[in-house]
Amino acid sequence: MDGFTYYNIFETKGMEYLIIITFLALLIPFSIILNRKVKIKKQIQKVMGILTSSILKIPQGVLYSRSHTWAHLSKSGIADVGMDDLLLHITGEVRLNYLKKPGEPIAKGELMTEIDHQGKMLKIFSPISGQVMETNSLLIESPGILNEDPYETGWIYKIKPYNWKSDTNSYYLSDAATIWSKKEVERFKDFLAVAMPKHMPDSSAVAMQDGGELRDQLLAELPDEIWCDFQKEFLNNQ
Repeated sequence: MDGFTYYNIFETKGMEYLIIITFLALLIPFSIILNRKVKIKKQIQKVMGILTSSILKIPQGVLYSRSHTWAHLSKSGIADVGMDDLLLHITGEVRLNYLKKPGEPIAKGELMTEIDHQGKMLKIFSPISGQVMETNSLLIESPGILNEDPYETGWIYKIKPYNWKSDTNSYYLSDAATIWSKKEVERFKDFLAVAMPKHMPDSSAVAMQDGGELRDQLLAELPDEIWCDFQKEFLNNQ
């Protein structure tokens, strides 16, 4: 037939294209299934009350201090600050006692608030220096917001920084923050291995779930002495 040309795909690159298309058709469902399994595993761990690094919220644009506070600078030049998700998973639900009012200055490393769980207290220090612009009044009436959404609605202060760059140059960001959080979970396990026998030698309390995983919100069940040791080990580092 005039004007008609026949191509044998097996003699051209058509076969290569078919292989690629077939590979992608198999890969996409596999990827979806794999991601779904990871999400399901995280949900199971959360429901079972297991604390692992995989269930932690770690926004990648936030700066994290060694004292388990965070800071995020907005385009307006005002920074939100708060407590990180790991600390709140360790303590469980807490109430805040504010120590600063809008308009007051605050220095990096200065006490910015205390958290209270049934009379057991921890001191939380500011990750940056600046002027307090606003406190989060929602946390007074609904302290559970801290645990539910620590990086959005659960911020504690809005601060106008004095020395943002120098205050935050040693903080963790992005992948470094994820790696650090994993190490902190392991360090908390090591801490418990020392603190619980020291302060609770006759206790039958179990810190781990079956399989060696940490129980979520474990510190809430432990005595004041362990809270004091936790303060020194994890929160007094700047």
